[in-house]
Amino acid sequence: MNFYLFYFFLGSMTQTPAVKTVSPGDSVTISCKLSSNVNPYCGGSNDCLAWYQQKPGEAPKLLIYYATSRQSGIPAPRFSGSGSGSDFTLTISNVQTEDLDSTLKKIINWIYLIQLSQLFPLN
Repeated sequence: MNFYLFYFFLGSMTQTPAVKTVSPGDSVTISCKLSSNVNPYCGGSNDCLAWYQQKPGEAPKLLIYYATSRQSGIPAPRFSGSGSGSDFTLTISNVQTEDLDSTLKKIINWIYLIQLSQLFPLN
C-alpha cells in the first residue's frame, strides 16, 4: 500500500524512509523535507499539503489535510500528521494488516512527492 504526500510545489523534497519493513502492531513515522518553506493551508493559492493512502487498484483516499487535520472517518490516533515550514511527518500507530502492501505484506512503500493541482479536492 502506498502513502502519498501531495502538494502543489515546484521545488524538491526528500522523503525517508523510501521503503520501510514493518509488521502489524508496529508504529512508523515518515519524514518529508521540502527544499523551501511552504504554507500547508489552502488559501488564495494552491498551498494544499495532504497525505493520501492508496490501495492497489483503488483511488487515493484522503487521510490528512492542511498538514495536521484528519479527514472525517480516519481513525485517531492511528493516523496523524505534523510539521510546518519545510518539514512534515506522517505517523501511523499500531499498523494494521490492511495498511501493508497487499503483495509484499510487510513492506510499506513510500512514494514521492507528486505535483498536484485540483485532482483530489479536499471535501
